[in-house]
Amino acid sequence: MADPKVDMTQVEALHVALQQSFSPDSSVRDPAEASIKHLKFIPGATQMLLAITGEQLVQYEVRQAASIQLKNICRECWVERVSYLGIPLPAIDGATNPDGTPQAPPILSEEDKLVVKGKLMECLMSEPDKSIRDLMAETLHSIAIHDFPETWPELLPTLLQTISQNADPSQALRVHNALLAMRKVCKRYEYKSREQRGPLNEIVRQSFPLILPLAQRLAGPNESSLEAAMMLKQILKIFWSSTQFYLPNGNNTDGTASSTPSPALANPNAMEPWFEVLKAVLTKPLPEADQPVSKEERNAWPWWKVKKWAAQIMTRLFSRYGIPNYAEEEVKEFAKYFSTNVAPSFLGPVCETLNLRPSGQFCTDRVVHLCLNFVDLAVELAPTYKLLKPHMDFLLYKVCFPAMCLTEEDIDEFENDPHEFVHKQNSPLADFYDPRMSAITLVTSAVKYRGQDTMQPLLGFLTEILQRYNATDEANRNHIEKDCALLMFGSLSEILLSKKKYAAELEGLMVTSVFPDFNSPVGFLRCRACWMVQRFSELPWSDDGTHLKDLIQLVLQRLSDPALPVQIEASKALRFLIEVEGADVTLLPVLPQILTEYFRIMNEIGNDEVVAALQVIIDTFGEHIEPHAIALVTQLSTAFKNYVDAGDDDDDAAMAAAQCLECINTVLKGTCEHPELYKGMEPHLIPLVLQILGNDGEYLEYVEFALDTLTFLTYFPLQLSPQLWEAFPLLYVAFENWAFDYMILMTPPLNNFISKDPRYFLTAAADMPEGSVKYIDMIFNIVSKTVQEDRSSESEQRKALSLYMSVLHNCTGQVDNYVPIINDIALAKLGQQVNAEKPTTRHAIFQVLGSALYYNPELELRELEKRGITGQVITQWIAEIDSMEGWLSQKMSVLGLVSILRLPASSLPQHLGAMIPNIIAAAVKLAVKMKDETEKGQKDDDVAIVPEAGDDDGWEGFDENEDVTNPSDEAYMSALNKLSSGVDVSQFLLGDGWDDDFDDLEDDFHSPIDNVEEQHFLNDVLKEAYQREPEVYQQVQAALPAETVASCQQLFASVDAQRSQAGPVTPSS
Repeated sequence: MADPKVDMTQVEALHVALQQSFSPDSSVRDPAEASIKHLKFIPGATQMLLAITGEQLVQYEVRQAASIQLKNICRECWVERVSYLGIPLPAIDGATNPDGTPQAPPILSEEDKLVVKGKLMECLMSEPDKSIRDLMAETLHSIAIHDFPETWPELLPTLLQTISQNADPSQALRVHNALLAMRKVCKRYEYKSREQRGPLNEIVRQSFPLILPLAQRLAGPNESSLEAAMMLKQILKIFWSSTQFYLPNGNNTDGTASSTPSPALANPNAMEPWFEVLKAVLTKPLPEADQPVSKEERNAWPWWKVKKWAAQIMTRLFSRYGIPNYAEEEVKEFAKYFSTNVAPSFLGPVCETLNLRPSGQFCTDRVVHLCLNFVDLAVELAPTYKLLKPHMDFLLYKVCFPAMCLTEEDIDEFENDPHEFVHKQNSPLADFYDPRMSAITLVTSAVKYRGQDTMQPLLGFLTEILQRYNATDEANRNHIEKDCALLMFGSLSEILLSKKKYAAELEGLMVTSVFPDFNSPVGFLRCRACWMVQRFSELPWSDDGTHLKDLIQLVLQRLSDPALPVQIEASKALRFLIEVEGADVTLLPVLPQILTEYFRIMNEIGNDEVVAALQVIIDTFGEHIEPHAIALVTQLSTAFKNYVDAGDDDDDAAMAAAQCLECINTVLKGTCEHPELYKGMEPHLIPLVLQILGNDGEYLEYVEFALDTLTFLTYFPLQLSPQLWEAFPLLYVAFENWAFDYMILMTPPLNNFISKDPRYFLTAAADMPEGSVKYIDMIFNIVSKTVQEDRSSESEQRKALSLYMSVLHNCTGQVDNYVPIINDIALAKLGQQVNAEKPTTRHAIFQVLGSALYYNPELELRELEKRGITGQVITQWIAEIDSMEGWLSQKMSVLGLVSILRLPASSLPQHLGAMIPNIIAAAVKLAVKMKDETEKGQKDDDVAIVPEAGDDDGWEGFDENEDVTNPSDEAYMSALNKLSSGVDVSQFLLGDGWDDDFDDLEDDFHSPIDNVEEQHFLNDVLKEAYQREPEVYQQVQAALPAETVASCQQLFASVDAQRSQAGPVTPSS
């Protein structure tokens, strides 16, 4: 298979290097790895790798290594790699140039690319090994992203030609591999917008007439080979990639997607053959004798994989088109056809599949999970629910109940591998694969939406199980059955608690069937008892409080249970009981012991919900936490370090570590009124913050929490320790190198540093690779980079500009040299924002200009005059006054504009002197507006909000002739459907106006101007101006509107009244 153009001597040398890379001897392995790492710089290296990969006589491990290197080089070196913002990316291996700058990876020559594409297809088509085949397919995918269809037009014809040979049994491998390659190409377009799916539409148009007959044959009763299953799986995956988000459209003559409806939309019957394939696959018998023996092998068996894909496609189609009310306008007709004809026809195969386990046959968890998801959707649609209704007992009691029961494997893990049991029970991924979770969802939907048919029979069924358990002697009790009954009851807690008529029964259920289990010899029943407390913590107890007190004691005892899963659930249960009225009487006396137990559990296992429960305790008993604050922070810091040391592979520990930091911040919040306690916490917290900020992004997932911690530590104490100042340059280095996106969270601690010790801030410096850099220069670099970078959001730029304000407000008279820079950046941004639809960023710039005028009006006007834009800026500013809603924009406008009047009128530029009446009118108007809003806010605070009482007793769900309607689902589907209209995916995920969610500075910007009353400042400056230049300001007053003069007089009277009540004051300026 060697290409005659390839130098076989070099191929042999590469072969040896790949072999040596497996050597246990580092003196042999290291040089080999170095030469392999350098391969991307060698012309023709990809051809040599293909020669080794494609030669099946070569040692398997060497071929696999060659395949990996080929994939990596093609991914990195096919075209220049850029970020989503168009910025070139460095080499994947992190290589640097001699000067330390990131090394750009080389780009493959056109000759190499041409050879690779041809040779790769040839090797892939004939590759029998799955691992190497998948690596080749990934390589093809990475190439197709850049070259298909424009510079690789022969790809699709080659694949179709190979697939067309499917009638020849000897070509089965090549046909399968061609289908695999086609799936990889289709996958590229799976999530593209409708307008970007032109190539996929063309693939569908050319390939579906070819692969549909093949799928029909492979799904038939005469095909049972593994080759048939593998080919059929790839066909279904191609169908999934082509249809799961949109039904394919036609194309225009230039290859772009047209607005012409797809054949399926124009004629829904066109999809029927595919629907028949899906049903045939799901109902295809799989004789036990043909299946592997072990459960693991069966789960991986190709025929069960095929059924999984069929069920997944059915469920996806139902979720998109099953409820016509949720469908977008252009597919409503197809949705009506689907809901009336297709969904009911899918129901038979789905229920037949769900009957496999009750009838003693095997079915994989994944297939059961997907089929239950389908039935859950069918409960909501009237045509399918009518078909389901006679079989709901079967589904609830024979399918869902067994699926929810603990298995022997679960119990073995509970007893022998409790850490794994806890991990599985708390896995956020369970919703996507665990049939227990889909069974719970189906039971809940059936009771919630079709309660008149299901509620009473189900409650009777569960009550009978509990009564039977209580009536049976200990030796013969079915503990698993009881556990599942309680799981079902608990899963319905929200529905049951919403109906007053069940309150007495639920109290009896807890007392007779749950309380005793806290002391059961069966560990998983003790665990379930603690879980039930979480579900029914809001239950109104009818007695004198004894039940609640007993329950709290029972849960407290289980904190030290011998079984770890019970400890976990008990710690989570306490979180809910704490919030119940009257619980504090029992809990407060034993608070220290509770905290000790929590930390013992946290030392045993990393579980974020346990730490979250501790956080609720701290938050609830905040005033009682202070004596324990330092000990809490010490323990939490230690727990964080332990969890981080557990390694990247322990996701539970990583989540628990993050929760520890959040819990630390809760302690800091709870003790913020006693910042003297912070000094005792700093020795534990400062090293933690420095560790997260100072390790080149190694702890990136914890940065947000560390910045919150730093904000607390820099805001509340009166003085900042030298150790705390060590974080300042780390913030700068992090921003420069890896934490640019955390600009918004960095700003509060940076502002705190500046305001707490301006003198130190102005004189301090730190050694950087470029030399010593002053802290103030770090701030100005951060602002200029943020404001000038295209990748910054508007809210990030506004946040950065607030740092200019912080410097101007805190460093009065000490930063004159920096005012020109501030104007350069702010005014350049203002020029870009002049015609922006949203004024928010313009207002932020006026805040900066107002701060500069307040800092030194003469200096700032000189800067504006130097640029010849004074009148233009002031005119624009005054025009914006009415649209300013935020107090900071309003305040800085008043302070800034009025500061101009502190200068003698004769010293002002002539054109600005003529604007004095307009300046006064605007400032007075804003000051009155702020005064009115303040008074209105005080009145609003006095108005009590009385919640409305509600009860859900009378409603038992929807009638069988009604589709289920749900406002939240409708809102979600409406948003989802916008994507079909070309709305950007990021907008869908983040929501409209997401950038404004971070706005703005109003709540967290603090500086000395907080102590400046804008009305007092206006009063003092205007009176001073009148006294200084009476003739000038008499003329100004004559030019003012009567309304402005009246408002001035009212403001003056208000300020005089306030001062007379408050006594002597210092001047506001």
